[in-house]
Amino acid sequence: MDIIYWLAKHPAIVGFRWSHAHSWGSTWFFLFSAIAIYVLLAVVLHLSLLLLGRREPVPLGPLPTLHSLLMALLSASIFLGILASSLLEMSETRWFWRRTKTESSLQWLLCFPIGTRPTGRVFFWSYLFYLSRLLHSLRVFFSILRRRRHALSRLFSHSALVVMSFLWLEFSQSFQVVAILSATAAHAVLFGYRFWVGVGLPSGGPRNCFPIVVACQVGLLGCNLVCHLGVLLMHLCRGGCSGIGAWVFNSVLNGALLLLFLNCCVRRALMKRNGLLPDDDDCGSHHCRKSPGSELLKNK
Repeated sequence: MDIIYWLAKHPAIVGFRWSHAHSWGSTWFFLFSAIAIYVLLAVVLHLSLLLLGRREPVPLGPLPTLHSLLMALLSASIFLGILASSLLEMSETRWFWRRTKTESSLQWLLCFPIGTRPTGRVFFWSYLFYLSRLLHSLRVFFSILRRRRHALSRLFSHSALVVMSFLWLEFSQSFQVVAILSATAAHAVLFGYRFWVGVGLPSGGPRNCFPIVVACQVGLLGCNLVCHLGVLLMHLCRGGCSGIGAWVFNSVLNGALLLLFLNCCVRRALMKRNGLLPDDDDCGSHHCRKSPGSELLKNK
């Protein structure tokens, strides 16, 4: 059967409706409870390892690699799904754009008309993206068990991504289509590379690993910045965009994530200056080891 049917025309996709009564995980109580339990479990796990005096990494076997494979496939599926759904949605609703003062496809992608409801194809894939953020959050537990440095600092970034994806659905927030496309494309590449490394295929070591991670993060941050500016301009010049209040809160969270990223880059530069390199088996880790030439440099 046509793949477009399964990506954009299936009755479950076309008839999707974000509802507190019918969509799992769609209530504010669930959101706050899930984040609270998530943070609590991570802190308890971290403290338990400290009390037990465990300094060596806990063997996880193939679990992180399988998780990377699952996230890569899921991200690629969501990317294809929301791309096909967006193209189909634009072609089918173009006749209605004049009533909502929507003049182009770019404007529709960045600025949903005021009164847009979270129903249909696009919001179905946005809902799957929200659920995938919950699955993605498990990476923190892997980092804690592997005794990575700054593992708990990732709690904020993972929690922020869950909150943002929830707000996209709850308030039919504008710009989410472009944000999901860019995020899933970057995650498909990043987790695909982590799976590649996890199964033992050649990767070139941490010197090649870190640029891939940075490239994905810079691409996401750059896309988000451009999209946020576009939403702001269209909201001011075109009579308003859907979910602008949630967009403001989303912008604050993105600003905080940008500061964390810049802090990570500065810390990385200082580590490199001191002869430290990231660990080979986790591209996003700050657990480091001495570079082979660092001791020689000190002895000279």
